[in-house]
Amino acid sequence: MSSSERLVIAVDLGTTTLAASLLDAVTGERLAVAGSLNPQREFGADVVSRLDAACRSDDARRLMAELVRGEICRLAHGLLDDAGKLPEHLAAMAVAGNPAMEHLLLELPVNSLAFPPYRPLFAAGKTVPAPELGWDLPAEVFLFPLPGGFVGGDTVAFLHGVSGPRSPVPGPCLYLDLGTNGEIALAFGGKLVATSAAAGPAFEGGNLSCGMAALPGAISGVALEGERLLLTTIGVKPAAGICGSGVLATIALLLGQGIIDQTGRLLPPEEIPSGLGNRVMTVGEELSFVLHRDAARTVRLSQGDIRQVQLAKGAIRAGMEVLLERAGVGGGDVAGVVLTGSFGAVLDPATLKSVGILTENMVQTTSFVREGTLRGVERALLAPGGFAAVNHLAEKVRVIPLSGTPAFEKHFLQQINFPQFRWTSATETQSTEKKQ
Repeated sequence: MSSSERLVIAVDLGTTTLAASLLDAVTGERLAVAGSLNPQREFGADVVSRLDAACRSDDARRLMAELVRGEICRLAHGLLDDAGKLPEHLAAMAVAGNPAMEHLLLELPVNSLAFPPYRPLFAAGKTVPAPELGWDLPAEVFLFPLPGGFVGGDTVAFLHGVSGPRSPVPGPCLYLDLGTNGEIALAFGGKLVATSAAAGPAFEGGNLSCGMAALPGAISGVALEGERLLLTTIGVKPAAGICGSGVLATIALLLGQGIIDQTGRLLPPEEIPSGLGNRVMTVGEELSFVLHRDAARTVRLSQGDIRQVQLAKGAIRAGMEVLLERAGVGGGDVAGVVLTGSFGAVLDPATLKSVGILTENMVQTTSFVREGTLRGVERALLAPGGFAAVNHLAEKVRVIPLSGTPAFEKHFLQQINFPQFRWTSATETQSTEKKQ
């Protein structure tokens, strides 16, 4: 194999979605990228459901391994085909996921993750030949290290991709991956603590009445022009559903317009003085705000969807507060926030403040990293000694469990409501890719 033909594949093994990229290991060029839904979702939308299924049945655990292995192999071959490359040109692969996803990929028992002491069966990164995973590829596969039962390789990859625990700012820095598990890390005084809050799949469009992954046709943004609702869809396609960024943007807008109150209640039409009240209607037995309707479908945000987002944002914010307390860092002392997640768009930090995930101080210092975990996996594959650096980083992470702790429960209850405010944004008058 000539040096010019050395290829590598990076995989972000998410609970809700998978993302993979093909790179030229010599030039570092990204040759192709692909994504899909995690096929394990038939066993539940969240990690807890899948762990429960795997603990109850070896057959379920085996099938979950087969499903995700098959999907990653399909993605890998699709990437090679898209780039016009042959499998024999593939030199290495690397996969980062949370502890449950990596255990299920390897078809390992998960009892140690589902029950105390909530520890993974391996901590350091593992390397296995691709054929052991049933892949007809001539590559070694590196599985990212797992610092603890609640913090996994996806968090390590994200941190590695943004230069590890060295804060990009002089003071304490928060790192947030707003996915199904809501990984949170805090770098302060040369130390690194991390945790995982069970946010559920709402931030990725999962378990919502019209939710979908960030794929073409997903509503990814909303704005107002007078009382006219303007929708942005991925790929400028007809609205087919709504992804995470669209959900958060919609809730922020409805809060600002007084259509959702602080408790998360969606007001009925007769309590809404503006013309937007015409978009609130009962579907089934619950109120919904209709974003789009045509002959083919109706895309809406229901009262139940809003509650799902409240639970997710409450868990994330509570996890942040626990880490800050453990570190002895005040919220006003946070000098930087680095954000990633499978939203479908780069979120305006003001939106995250509107729904109560970020404070006013944090909004001013927030930066967004698209594909944070995938970029970190790519960096490890391309850099000399990248896997050793990843293992070294993982050893520095101190994991703070949240499950069942009084501090988490206290903060969760405090953060479940939305903040009181009147939201305004310049985006209200901007034109968007897709209008309704």
